[in-house]
Amino acid sequence: MHDIETLVIGAGVVGLAIARALALSGRDVMVLEQHDLIGSETSARNSEVIHAGIYYPTGSLKARMCVNGKEQLYRFCAENGVGHERIGKLIVASSDDQLGELEGIRKKAADNGVTDLVFVDRAELKTREPALECAGALWSPSTGIIDSHGLMLALQGGMEAAGGQVVLNTKVERLERLEAGGYRLHVASEEAQGYAITCKELVVSVGHGAPGLMADLPNAAPPKAYLAKGNYFKLQGKAPFSALIYPVPEPGGLGVHLTLDLQHQARFGPDVEWVETFDYEVDPSRGDKFYAAIRNYWPDLQDGALVADYSGIRPKIAGPGAAAADFRIDGPEAHGLEGLVALYGVESPGLTSSLAIADEVIGRLGSN
Repeated sequence: MHDIETLVIGAGVVGLAIARALALSGRDVMVLEQHDLIGSETSARNSEVIHAGIYYPTGSLKARMCVNGKEQLYRFCAENGVGHERIGKLIVASSDDQLGELEGIRKKAADNGVTDLVFVDRAELKTREPALECAGALWSPSTGIIDSHGLMLALQGGMEAAGGQVVLNTKVERLERLEAGGYRLHVASEEAQGYAITCKELVVSVGHGAPGLMADLPNAAPPKAYLAKGNYFKLQGKAPFSALIYPVPEPGGLGVHLTLDLQHQARFGPDVEWVETFDYEVDPSRGDKFYAAIRNYWPDLQDGALVADYSGIRPKIAGPGAAAADFRIDGPEAHGLEGLVALYGVESPGLTSSLAIADEVIGRLGSN
């Protein structure tokens, strides 16, 4: 007998989505979270964008999970009162030389099942977004924005309504496979030190910490972890745009883009800064490069209009100069450990993909 049937480590948006799906499948589920509130790392430090599924390699988990997860997420938000808006996005070519890249983006999107992209020429853009300066753009009507914390609260509520629970201030320090089947987790918490809890099934959804935690288990073969910091700058005053504005993608990211929150306050970012430690301070001097990048599509941006806002750190599993890695969802078919799924490198579009990832994890675990 085990202490609990199914444990999920990590109460970020993906961990909570997985736990909810597991609870709805009839399992006895508990989520262990090291912090004193849910979703306080990667899930709380992102652009809060519902992505369409445009850029990812065709056939990849990112492409499939994003396209499927997007529609699930819009339905979930509508059914559970989560703040969101299908605001749309313009992918802009700042020069005639980049117009060909837009066609390549549209083809890749169509291959991924995103068939609603529309080309908008310079004249129409001047009517729709007078402050925008570019040679042309792709309009993505299925891109949206979301209240990420509201989403996580709704996922937690759905899990708890199905009998699951979240335990905060509980850090899993080591994993152990039991000879008779199942797993023992060695845990530290504020209430007790050095205790252990056992489970039949285990899902490791701890973002940055997954490679280190899984290194304790035989045959797990976790990837190397890298930290990519993304800095955001907030616009003082009202932005003259009604949609999200993204430049043509650049190596390592999607460029310095403009996003709007649900109050239509604008922020720019993230950039890509490879780091060795967790430091969320935003260096105001990084804003100097933001001005030049933004003025490629908004030349009227005033000096001093940007202020350092916040940062996030992506749980990368491919380092500087390497091609972006796909999500890794390792179940028994990958490592041979029955009843265990580990997730690695779940960065953007992880929030958009969260409900689809949950379905995938249940499929990897099999019947309980």
